Amino acid sequence: MGAFRLQALVANTKQLIKHNNKHQRDVPKGYLAVYVGEIQRKRFVVPLSYLDQPFFQDLLRRSEEEYGFNHPMGGLTIPCCEEAFVRLTTQIHVSP
Repeated sequence: MGAFRLQALVANTKQLIKHNNKHQRDVPKGYLAVYVGEIQRKRFVVPLSYLDQPFFQDLLRRSEEEYGFNHPMGGLTIPCCEEAFVRLTTQIHVSP
């Protein structure tokens, strides 16, 4: 995926964040609500700094491919099993 495509993907995600944050008062500034899971979706609130992480950018690409930018849950829907998402986000917190 080219740099231009990635920039467009991140820009679209930021627009989605602005739109959703108007409707989700319980999401602190600087964070994003995401829904993760294959069948039963669980809500996670993650820092916006994840947008800079290669693993999260890959999840955004997969989300765009599967759902476009129509996320009826009110937050970004990530097509990933919950266990894998937790494992990936845990690695970010323990990495220097």
